[in-house]
Amino acid sequence: MATAYNLEEHRAALTGHCYRMLGSAAEADDAVQETMVRAWRNLDRFEERSSMRTWLYRIATRVCLDALGDHSRRFRPMETGPVGSVDDTLTTQPRTHWIEPVPDALALPADADPSELLVLRQSIRLAFVAALQHLPPRQRAVLILTEVLGWSAAEVADNLETSVASVNSALQRARATLATRDLTQDRAPLSDAQSTLLNRYVEAFERYDVEALTGLLHQDATLSMPPFSLWLRGHESISQWLLGRGSGCRGSRLVATSACGSPAFGQYRPPAEPGGPHKPWALIVLELSGDRITAMNSFLDTETLFPRFGLPPELAP
Repeated sequence: MATAYNLEEHRAALTGHCYRMLGSAAEADDAVQETMVRAWRNLDRFEERSSMRTWLYRIATRVCLDALGDHSRRFRPMETGPVGSVDDTLTTQPRTHWIEPVPDALALPADADPSELLVLRQSIRLAFVAALQHLPPRQRAVLILTEVLGWSAAEVADNLETSVASVNSALQRARATLATRDLTQDRAPLSDAQSTLLNRYVEAFERYDVEALTGLLHQDATLSMPPFSLWLRGHESISQWLLGRGSGCRGSRLVATSACGSPAFGQYRPPAEPGGPHKPWALIVLELSGDRITAMNSFLDTETLFPRFGLPPELAP
């Protein structure tokens, strides 16, 4: 018979699933916990006609749909307004407004085979999760269950208590919506050239060599800093920001991690007074295409994010 231990084995897979649905690591955690509670209460109904994970996915999907209103969605700064300038006023939006990053370690199951892991990793990337947010909740669920998890239309229809025709119609509309989004970032694991690119990024950032840093960026690269609505595009604007209003980042140190299927770094800014520890400033999630960085996403909610990613509260001098 299934036990609480058996349920816990599936936590990472469920976290990834709920994150795709909700666009928030914190809300995904809550949804997974509710899934576990519902599953534990109904273990006697698990008839083993499907796998434990499939059964849990069914419950988790319903939990997420219950949590989502008809128009629930989160955003990236690039979706909320036109490209800004370095002189724009900094306005903020609450945490509930933005797509949040999720740690790979918490959202990708360790027992996935390489081909499955490739799909799962791609489907938690920021651009894909942002695209999913443009779908109504039930379309979102249909697309994730079919395109990411590989369920048949009949299985999805059974889970959502609808018809196969309705599932196929929802899937067609969801695919059409996603076709209008830019999802062209690399899908494969990091190449040797990209690993070298990341090493050069860290070296340039910690030296605060802005010329070298911007040289690693695609010409149309973006910089965003949630919870600020401001976002910038292109070498000139990004360079001006780093040398101007962002110059407090000079002397920062970076600690490598991974988020949303992408390379990421905990950024620690230097103390105001020499000799003190470096303090958390941002979780930087990079998006790559080929041998260039296409986006630097600096999430500033370090109080929430650093503990979730297991990043230290400070760095000794």
